[in-house]
Amino acid sequence: MRRIRLPMEKARGLMQEFEEFAIKGNAIDLAVGVVIGGAFSKIVSSLVSDVFMPLLGRITGGIDVSGVFLSLDGKAYPTLAAAQSANAPVLSYGMFLQNVIDFFLVAFCIFIFLRYANKLLRRKPASAAAPPRLCPFCRMQVDPLATRCPHCTSPLGTEIGPTGETA
Repeated sequence: MRRIRLPMEKARGLMQEFEEFAIKGNAIDLAVGVVIGGAFSKIVSSLVSDVFMPLLGRITGGIDVSGVFLSLDGKAYPTLAAAQSANAPVLSYGMFLQNVIDFFLVAFCIFIFLRYANKLLRRKPASAAAPPRLCPFCRMQVDPLATRCPHCTSPLGTEIGPTGETA
């Protein structure tokens, strides 16, 4: 026979299920990654729009490709805004080119950041963990300072000094 759950029991079960989901490491790691990714995106976008694009504009003589367009009605318009206000059909490929340039600059910035981050991570010396000490009789792992094996109670001898190093 099926048990009927009261609304409070359903709410408690739902809250318990949500708590199990929210406490899992993956959900928290994902949330932190999204927040940090959003902040990093703002930094990279600012670097591209506030640093690289003015430099690129200076190098190219102030060319702004975002306003480049092709009027499809055959008439000439001084600006994209003028063509759009006249309801003329336009192919505004300049904004597409601007977005492509922005994409490559953002990708380059992320590449440089990751390159140096990987260098820093590689530079960190890898701590070589000592191999585990094994009992010569039962081959079970024992504490480096132990004088008897806790598994087979065999005496381990004096091959290991008081601080754990090999004598």
